[in-house]
Amino acid sequence: MVAEQSLPEWGVALGMSREGRPIFGHRFGRGPAAVSLLGGCHADEPVGPRLLRRLAGYLAGLEADDPMLTRYQWWIIPHINPDGELRNAAWQDPDAVGYDLGRYLNGAARELPGDDIEFGFPRDPGDSGARPENRAAYGWWRSADRPFVLHASLHGTRFAAGPFFLIDRAWEHRCEGLKTACREHAERLGYVLHDVERHGEKGFFRFERGFASRPDSKRMAAHFEERGDFETASRFRPSSMETVRSCGYDTLTLVPEMPLFLLPGVGDAPGPPDPVAERWYARLDAWRLELSRGCAPESITRDATAEGLVAMPVRDQMAFQWTFITAGLRQIRDPRDGEGWLRRHDG
Repeated sequence: MVAEQSLPEWGVALGMSREGRPIFGHRFGRGPAAVSLLGGCHADEPVGPRLLRRLAGYLAGLEADDPMLTRYQWWIIPHINPDGELRNAAWQDPDAVGYDLGRYLNGAARELPGDDIEFGFPRDPGDSGARPENRAAYGWWRSADRPFVLHASLHGTRFAAGPFFLIDRAWEHRCEGLKTACREHAERLGYVLHDVERHGEKGFFRFERGFASRPDSKRMAAHFEERGDFETASRFRPSSMETVRSCGYDTLTLVPEMPLFLLPGVGDAPGPPDPVAERWYARLDAWRLELSRGCAPESITRDATAEGLVAMPVRDQMAFQWTFITAGLRQIRDPRDGEGWLRRHDG
C-alpha cells in the first residue's frame, strides 16, 4: 500500500459543488497510459478518499523519472462530493483506525437514488441537467490526450462479510490474474470474501465468491421501472465507469466495495435469501430504533462488538483497494489479456 502521508487540499479546481465548494483534481506523470481514480461518489464511504489523498501526496513527492510517473499518467479526484463529506463529518474521524458503529448509524447521510453522483454523469456534452460535480469531472476526463486504460471508482459498503470486488463485465474472462491477487491478499490478512447472488439486478452478475460485475445505469433505471417508480428511473445517468469507457478505449473499470463493518457468517449461503444477513439487518434496524429513542451511540457500539459485529480496519480497507488497482494494472500489462496495450507501448 502507498505510504501513510496526508495531503492538504491542493491541485486543479475542476469546478464547484452545488453548495459552492471546490472539487480538486490531481494529475501526475507523463506515461502513455492514463489511469483514472475517483473517490467520494457516496459520501458515507470515506475510505476511498482517504486512500486517494494519500496516493496523491505520495505521487507528488516522487522523482520525475520514477516508473510510476513515466509508465502512467494519473488522473485523481480524491473527493467529488465535498458537500456530502461535510454532512458526514460528525462520524468520519479522519484519523480513525476503524469507524464507530453507533456514530455511523446516528449520523450517516447520502443522496437518494436519482440524485446519486455515481450515476449522475452527463449523457452528452450538452447535458446541463447533470449535477455540477459530475459536469466538472466529465469535462476534465474529456480533455485527456491519451487513452484511459483503467478507471477505479473507490466505493465502500456499509456491512458485508469481507471485501467485495466489482469488475467490468466486458473483462469477465480476462481478469484471472486480478482475481488471484485479490484472493491471495484476503488469505494473507485472514479475511473471507463477501458473496451474494443477485442474478443481474442493477447490473450485478456474480462471477464467483468475492467477485461480480459492476452496476450499470440502464439496469439501475430498469430496477426502478419494475417497481413503478418511473420518475426516479428517468433521473439515472451514466456512471463514472460508463463515462470513462465512452472516451473510446476498452478501459478496465473497477469498483472496490470495502465494508465499514464486518458481518460474520454473511454470504455462507449466497442469497438472497441469506438467513444470516437477514438476522443481522434486523438487529441493525433494532439499533437504529434505539438511537431514535435517545440511546447513546457508544452503547450501540458496545452491544454490536459483543455480538461480533466489528469495524474493518481502515488500513486493511485501503490495502485491498490498492491491491485491486495495482492488480488491474498488471492485468492490463499481461499480453494474455488479449490487448497487451501497455506492453506494446512501454517505449
